[in-house]
Amino acid sequence: MTDIADEQSPSVRPARSPAAVPRAALWTAAAHAVEAGRPAPLVRDAWAADFLHAAAFESGAPGDGPMQRLLPDWQVVRTRYFDDYLVTAARSGCRQVVVLGAGLDTRAFRLDWPTGVHLFEVEDPAVLAFKERVLDWSPAACGRRTAVGADVTGAWGADLVAAGFDPGRPTAWLCEAPLYHLRPAEVETVVSTMTGLSAEGSVFGAECVNSATASSPLVAPFLEALSTVGVAWNWRLAEPERWWAEHGWDARVADLFTLPYVVQRLSPYLPLVGDAAAKCAFLTTGTLRGTP
Repeated sequence: MTDIADEQSPSVRPARSPAAVPRAALWTAAAHAVEAGRPAPLVRDAWAADFLHAAAFESGAPGDGPMQRLLPDWQVVRTRYFDDYLVTAARSGCRQVVVLGAGLDTRAFRLDWPTGVHLFEVEDPAVLAFKERVLDWSPAACGRRTAVGADVTGAWGADLVAAGFDPGRPTAWLCEAPLYHLRPAEVETVVSTMTGLSAEGSVFGAECVNSATASSPLVAPFLEALSTVGVAWNWRLAEPERWWAEHGWDARVADLFTLPYVVQRLSPYLPLVGDAAAKCAFLTTGTLRGTP
């Protein structure tokens, strides 16, 4: 683990090859880097271009279909949506925040956090080592940031607690995108661990693939193109509210087109991709069941 508020721990190993960084994380960084050049960016990520430079990364998602063209703006919208979710949760009392499969996430540095937030990032040690090298001791905007070097498909719960996480405090969890790359059994394990570590008042945010659209004429070719570079959307849901309820959470799927920034950014794509492709993923948030 690495606690940026304290000394650097030796458990985060020296940086390996940038090949250790997931492609999807670099695609998101590329979207953030382009966004930074807009007159009124929805996401301000000052480190995105540095990640791309350090990884010598120049290519985007494979193929050149409608979904590939939509992807960067979708990633920006998704980031902004979960930015707002986390800051609202922290201001409402969840001063403990955990980002699972954090990748190149920089929310600890770029969001306007309330006082006293302790943000944990759970990610493979090799990815964290690359990330820390690029961040170069940038000061966190939250009160405290702790990087926990652990595989989210493994026994990360014990590592998180050892890093200072308190299961007795309400927590805002975020699984922005990594769950849909996991196998269903792996997702079950991740969510079971998350639920077991959650106190009353805890909340979560996660993205998952809409199984009803995965085989559509527009989405299916995109998924096939992703498979050519070893990226798969393995976890798919038809009824996310029901699935999360069965796992201990009262969940709701965002009605994105009620948000002005989503309308502005994604509406131009609708004639190109249609409603089914535009709704190929669910942005879901929820509260631990039994919480008032």
